[in-house]
This record gives sequence, C-alpha cells and structure tokens, in this order.
Amino acid sequence: MSSYFTDLAQQYIDGEWRPGTGSWDIIDFNPYDGEKLASITIATVDEVDEAYQAAARAQKAWAATNPYARRAVFEKALRIIEDREQEISEVIVAELGGTFLKAGFELHLVKEFLREAIHLALRPQGRIIPSPVDGKENRVYTVPVGVVGVISPFNFPLLLSLKSVAPALALGNGVVLKPHQNTPIVGGSLVAKIFEDAGLPGGLLNVVITDIAEIGDAFIEHPIPKVISFTGSDKVGRHVATVCASQFKRAVLELGGNSAIVVLDDADIDYAVDAAVFSRYVHQGQVCMAANRVLVDRSIADEFTEKFVTKVKSLKVGDPRDPQTVIGPVINSQQADALSGVVEQAIAEGATALVHGTTTDNLVAPSVLTDLPADSDLLRQEVFGPVAFLITFDGEEEAVSIVNDTPYGLSGAVHTADIERGVNFAKQIDTGMFHVNDGTVHDEPIVPFGGEKASGLGRLNGESMLDAFTSLKWISVQHGRSGFPF
Repeated sequence: MSSYFTDLAQQYIDGEWRPGTGSWDIIDFNPYDGEKLASITIATVDEVDEAYQAAARAQKAWAATNPYARRAVFEKALRIIEDREQEISEVIVAELGGTFLKAGFELHLVKEFLREAIHLALRPQGRIIPSPVDGKENRVYTVPVGVVGVISPFNFPLLLSLKSVAPALALGNGVVLKPHQNTPIVGGSLVAKIFEDAGLPGGLLNVVITDIAEIGDAFIEHPIPKVISFTGSDKVGRHVATVCASQFKRAVLELGGNSAIVVLDDADIDYAVDAAVFSRYVHQGQVCMAANRVLVDRSIADEFTEKFVTKVKSLKVGDPRDPQTVIGPVINSQQADALSGVVEQAIAEGATALVHGTTTDNLVAPSVLTDLPADSDLLRQEVFGPVAFLITFDGEEEAVSIVNDTPYGLSGAVHTADIERGVNFAKQIDTGMFHVNDGTVHDEPIVPFGGEKASGLGRLNGESMLDAFTSLKWISVQHGRSGFPF
C-alpha cells in the first residue's frame, strides 16, 4: 500500500509523472491516526495550462479512434481494478478514514460505472431528420465537447472522479482532473495510474493536484475546457456556475443535500430503523445523499425512537481498519470541530440529545437530536457527519411540508406498507431522486443522478452522460439546387 503514496505523489501531465513546481506542498494525512501518507508539491497555473493544452492536443485523434478500440481501454481498466481491489481498499481506508465496508461499497460502484463506460463508448448515434425543403438531407451528429474539467470531492473520491472521467473519455473527450486536497491519491493520481496501465494514450487524462490558494479560478476559467463537472458544496458550486456562465461553458453540478427519510404510520418499523441508521451514518454521514432528517409519524414515534436510539448506540466507533468498526474518522479536524459545534448549537436552541456523541481527534461519535425548534436553520442546512435530527409529524401533508422546507433537493426516502401511497408521497417532494421502502443513499449506472434547487444542475449516469459530455452538430446536404430569393 505504501508504494501508492510514494509512487503516485506527483502530478500527471501529458503522460508523464512529475513533481509540481509550486512553492509549497499538500500534505496527505491519514485522518484516523494523523500519519503522514504523502507530500505533494502543488501544481501552478502554468501546469494547469499545460494539462489542458495536452488534453486538447490528444483529444482530436482520440475522438477519431474507432469506438470499439476506445472501449478496450475501459475493459482493461475494469480488470485492473478487479485485480488490485484489496490494495485499493487499503488505500481508501488509509486516506479517507473509511471502513472496509465503505471501501467495498465504493469499489462495487466503481466497477459498475466502468462497465457502463464500456457500453457508453458505442452509445453516440447519428440521426437523419426530415426537412420541409425538397432534396434536403438533415444529418445530426453526436460529437464530443472536446475537453472536460473534473473537480471531485473527498468523500467518495475514486467513484466520483471516475464517474465523470470515464464517461467523458469513453465519449471521445480529453480530461483534466483536479482531486480534493484531502484525497489526492484515491481521487486523482490513482485514477491516472489505472488508465495509464490500461493503455489510455498519453495526454488524454491529466491530473493536477493543487489548491485555489495557488491557482485561483484558473482551472475553471481556462479557455480550453467546454464542460466543468464539479461535485462538492453548493457554495463552491454557485461560484463554479457563475464563472462557467460568464464564459458560456456548460456546468454539471452535483452539490449538497439535506435529505429526509420519512416513516409513515403503516411502515415496517424495524426495517425503517435499519434503513434510517444506514442512511444517516454510512461513511460517518459524509455522503451528499445521507438522511440528515429522520421524520416519523407521531403515532409510532415512541417505538421507532427507542429502536433507532438503541441501534445507533450499538455502532462501533474507532479504527477504520478494524472490520467491526462502523464509524471511522471524519476527513479532518475542521469537520470534527464543525460537527461538535452543530450538536452544541442544537442543544443551545432547545434540542434534546437522545444520544450525545463525543469527539476525540477526528473521531465523531453518533448523535441523535430531537425537539429542535421547527424554525432552526440547522434543519435546513447540510450536516456532513454523524448527527441525526429526529422529527415527528402528524399526517402526510405535514410530512411533505417539512421535507420540502430546505434549499436542497437531492434524495430522500419514505417507508409505508402501501407502495402507491409511497410513490404518491415521493411525487410531492422537490428532489431529483426519491426512494420508496429503502434508504436515501443510492447510485446506479444507468439512472439519472442529480438534484433540484441548491443540490445541483444537470444529471449524470446513463443517457444523461451524453447530455453532459457531448454536443449535437447539424450538417445539411442539399441534393439538387436550392432556390434563393435574390
């Protein structure tokens, strides 16, 4: 495992591994024990430019490559991940503080999305559209946008980098990837190494490990990329969207959430408890789709609450390398401090702590809070950690109102014995995704993934990848002579 953190602690530009030329280093720490994993000299504005120039040079030949030949790269990348799965799991555990359960969950999805990228290479199709003009043939071609800039987050860095990188490449584009500073290996250089070993031509995929303190807006302002795919907070996403709009770039934004899991009066309570605990506490709650809010009909609230609290108290907190651990560390000390602040603020506002988790270094034990005033801002924001807000309601109408009372609209779930009752409930929620009798955390390769309101712009996965990373070009052919009025 250590070789990943030594060999891959570099920039990957134009098919070459090289150090950055910035004046300072990003230090990659293990969030559980503080071990220094890697030191990476950051990329400068000049290196961002070199990366984009390399991608643009390589892209034309790649777009002209037979899509069956492009497909072979993704088939090999999938085999590489399968062969190295144990090593990659260990790297995920070390760099993210994720448990082995979480690493397995992420790698399962990574493989599924690579399988979809294999098919995606053959997906673009042309069309011939009828014309009102005699003798005219209208051809519509699906073409790559050119170069895509990808900015990935720290929570599922391998998945959320590959989720944009692989489809963009499969569809004939070049890519420059900027991983999060806390996960530069898993989210960045590991992706480059996988594709390098899979035979991707040099220059097509570039990875720049850097920080906005060094490069400012250079990554998103650069004139070469036509699409910026960003996954992260809505605050940064607003800025990315603003810069892209000013330059007529396409922005694909997968942003934060404040999802709710709703337990109606006819739900299977034990099953709903299991779904709610997973939906809130998977990967320490550091998931955009996580259920910040757990809504329970008042008629069953006592039984649900007792069982929910009991299960939360049973979750083992500690070393993510321990197979029994469910809750590992959050990504850094700033996150840990912020989460402690959320709990203290909630209690100061009148909430009752049914479970009051302690914080030790980056280990934040689960908290369960109830009776938070309905007008509290905490109920409307994203809480990126193991803190659950339990809310009771009287009837579906009130539940719908509470769920929608947030600036976000990413995911959610409802539990009920009546499937169609659940579907009708889901239709009333302003989200991009909603699940009946399941958890809130789901992603599948061919269903449209994305949010409403402050949770993002656009969709990824399946056919939506064509919308994200290709463009349409109309070429008309006039058979015979056209008539002109002068």
